[in-house]
Amino acid sequence: MYADKINKLNSLRTPCYVYDTQLLARTLDAINAETAAHPNYHVHYAIKANANPDVLKQIASAGLGADCVSGGEIRAALEAGFPAAGIAFAGVGKADWEIELALKAGIGMFNVESVEELAVINELATLLNTRARVSFRINPDVGAHTHDNITTGRAENKFGIAKEQMVEVIRSTAAMPHIDFQGLHFHIGSQLLVMDDFEALCLRVNELQEELDNAGLYAPNINVGGGLGIDYEQPDEHPIPDFHAYINTFTKLLQLREGQQLHFELGRAIVAQMGFLITRVLYVKHATKKQFVIVDAGMTEIIRPALYDAFHRIENLTAEATAAADESRNAVVEYDVVGPICESSDVFVKDYAMPTTRRGDILAIRSAGAYGETMASGYNCRPLPCAHLI
Repeated sequence: MYADKINKLNSLRTPCYVYDTQLLARTLDAINAETAAHPNYHVHYAIKANANPDVLKQIASAGLGADCVSGGEIRAALEAGFPAAGIAFAGVGKADWEIELALKAGIGMFNVESVEELAVINELATLLNTRARVSFRINPDVGAHTHDNITTGRAENKFGIAKEQMVEVIRSTAAMPHIDFQGLHFHIGSQLLVMDDFEALCLRVNELQEELDNAGLYAPNINVGGGLGIDYEQPDEHPIPDFHAYINTFTKLLQLREGQQLHFELGRAIVAQMGFLITRVLYVKHATKKQFVIVDAGMTEIIRPALYDAFHRIENLTAEATAAADESRNAVVEYDVVGPICESSDVFVKDYAMPTTRRGDILAIRSAGAYGETMASGYNCRPLPCAHLI
């Protein structure tokens, strides 16, 4: 699909990221189209997925809020133009300076994850003579069909307050004059592709809302987190996730009370497909039992395959662009595509069928817009990758 841009890509210093801003615009339009009929629906972009400043500015200009998990992300959101009132601050380990930063900025919501954190926020808000708007992240004890390392809503996970403590914790805020209770927050995991997981969350939220009703409590805001996945196998066939099925699941099943605002926190679903990690082939190594394509990108540029055994489609753009003139390119060979990092886990994919590949070829690692650049590291004293917008 992108082989026609091979001449321009050849001039880039690799490894680097390339972001398709037109696809990002279409994705944002699709989200806004699904929520347009629901003025009480609010979508926040999870900045941890991709914090590139230009990407953030484009998302902010589309009217989304921001979901932040650090003080640095709050600063990035404000600098990109996200309104402070549209920022939600989550995370199990908020440092004092981060809380103070959020309080001074006047963010819309703290997603509080423990009674201990609540006490600290109250203390700091008292010292600053301001009020903190808080939602409580409740661990719904709902499993999700995803990798164990990215589930967040089970009882054994570190996130959130146990649902059995919900009423007690909410009632405790009555004695805290610098705390405004604003709602409930949930998040059950990432890369969820079946609506069953979100349906189960809806049913659990409905149960918890009944508990609030029985206790005489009201939550102005319900935040159901994010987690909607993308198609890593066929990115060109499904460049934009099924936002209709996702939003409609909550519209059909979630029993909101009068006046309640519903919040979503989408990250991967917004930016993953617009990102490409461009890498150059350093060597094609012919071993006794394997053929290795050794590229100049590695786990320092995108750690997901090493961390989660995650799959990313890889395309040889040079082979695609030259196949018509070079018949040898049409032969398909199985390779292990690996990086240069001194770790055995620095492998993108094994036994992967690609056109005949040669030293100097340009490869595109697809669906790399989420948890790629933002998780890059300087391990092995490697420079961080740059990013280009197309």
